Amino acid sequence: MPSRKRLTADDWTIAALDAVAEGGLSAIAIEPLAVRLGSTKGSFYWHFSGRDALIVATLELWERLDTEEVIAEIAEVPVGVPRLRALLFGAVESRSERGARVELALQASAQHPLVAPLLARVTRRRLDYLAEQFTAIGFDADEARQRAQLAYTGYLGIAQLAHATPAEADLSPDYLETMLDVLVSPAPRRQSARTGHHEGN
Repeated sequence: MPSRKRLTADDWTIAALDAVAEGGLSAIAIEPLAVRLGSTKGSFYWHFSGRDALIVATLELWERLDTEEVIAEIAEVPVGVPRLRALLFGAVESRSERGARVELALQASAQHPLVAPLLARVTRRRLDYLAEQFTAIGFDADEARQRAQLAYTGYLGIAQLAHATPAEADLSPDYLETMLDVLVSPAPRRQSARTGHHEGN
């Protein structure tokens, strides 16, 4: 009988990330992962002190693959509108991939004590990065921050809609270009709440 492949810590975290994409955070369970990898719990405990340690390593892997590496890869695209377009189209095109499914699963477990700080860090990193792109277009800091939040919540909404009710999700290039146009267009002049009222009323 051939000997089992010697597993690394990365083997376990990649398998755990796949499991989260398929079944949420609760799918990080040692025995099922060992079966998936054709290994034993002994191999797991060679690399990790327990389930929490694996969860942390898995979350950090997701952060690296789907935030830091994405930012590094897109660095060649000019800042501002071109980069925003690349981010938007790339995020939507990858909505069915592991990273997007992991994100939805983590959003559902946002109050978990191990998930909450990681999710906060990733969200802050992404919002800061988006705000940089809007600043490059010419928006001031406050407006850039608002546009970044609008863009990010739009992405999360698209991901959730495509996951929950895909028949209702318009993910066509025309829709995405419209979304981008809205995000980068100057805001209409905000009128005073008193507009249309007579003085002294």
